[in-house]
Amino acid sequence: MTWTTPDDIRGRVQREWEKGRLLAAMATGEPLFPLRIPLRGPSSTELRDRFAEVQEWIGLLRSAARGGQRPGFRLEMRKIEHRVIGGNEVPAEIWIDSLDDALTLIGRSREAARYRVLLATTRERCPSVLPWLAKRPLRAVELAADWPRLLDIVEWLQANPRPGIYLRQIDLPGVHSKFIEQYKGTLSELFDLALPAETINSEARGIGLFERRYGFREKPATVRFRLLDASPALPQGLSDLSLIDAEFARFDPGVSRVFITENEIDFLAFPHLPDSLVIFGAGYGFDALGQARWLHDKSIYYWGDIDTHGFAILDQLRAHFPEAGSLLMDHDTLIAHREHWIEEASPTNRTLSRLTPAETALYDDLRSNRLGNSVRLEQEKIGFQRLLDALNELTR
Repeated sequence: MTWTTPDDIRGRVQREWEKGRLLAAMATGEPLFPLRIPLRGPSSTELRDRFAEVQEWIGLLRSAARGGQRPGFRLEMRKIEHRVIGGNEVPAEIWIDSLDDALTLIGRSREAARYRVLLATTRERCPSVLPWLAKRPLRAVELAADWPRLLDIVEWLQANPRPGIYLRQIDLPGVHSKFIEQYKGTLSELFDLALPAETINSEARGIGLFERRYGFREKPATVRFRLLDASPALPQGLSDLSLIDAEFARFDPGVSRVFITENEIDFLAFPHLPDSLVIFGAGYGFDALGQARWLHDKSIYYWGDIDTHGFAILDQLRAHFPEAGSLLMDHDTLIAHREHWIEEASPTNRTLSRLTPAETALYDDLRSNRLGNSVRLEQEKIGFQRLLDALNELTR
């Protein structure tokens, strides 16, 4: 049957629920009701040829309408005069008269009651975040149990803007750092509504910069490195170290060459080399290295995967160290290891302005698939003797 059924009516209201419109109307006062539901009914020919089915359909709708087993909608009837079967009343329109009717129809009255409590609590405690409840009503219902604690955090930061402490140091009943970590996305949206603009670092965007955006103390970045030659700057026997960025910036071991590699095993296996150290790479993040002024006086070499992202990371490194060279990221090395090629999952295609002509040519070959589809050579697949030969060439 293609005529509108009670399930169709409930489905239409359920879609309004899933869009959040029913709950949002409670926050905004948007006049959704009475709500007219589209009705598909029998044609004049069907009324004549399928009269018994039409009567059954009408009975089904009447039974389900207000006063039936599952009230929630109202039927408006109209009389149709037919030259064969005479006058008959058939459904003409379907109406949901109120929000409560709509909620009853789809069995969502309990969730709506929770949402009303959230609205009342928020109006009393922190009205500045009411727009969030209107924008994300279904998410708000999911968070109902935790909502009071989320408001506690918002109110605390309103009273202590840009506090300069670690999240762990927020001392509120029932609030711990894991709770805040879990709800960083939601808290960020609430903070943006509740805090004065001058207390928000608008340049720090995204969950990864949550602390910086709202003035919390950030976990310091660390730099892991190995000295490839004995150094008087370290106690005897120490070689593999990690320092926070500020300490690394003050530390100058007196070497002249610095290698950066993205693979941990290559970092650990990097051979003894006079006057050198190797850094376990930072991917796309070189801010910690950029703070170390002493690095700008060193010969720096980057060794990454031969793929589009490897060259993008090299390009980003040169934003901090323009003279940095590349190691084993050349056409000959790629071709010599053809049997180890794999497919790069999500290649980048952006323009890289800091590559050498030879690097640019290889990068263009990779992003244009001239050598194959999304070719990638991971650095750990490169023969170790080739690394030794390349280092010997550098140190001659």
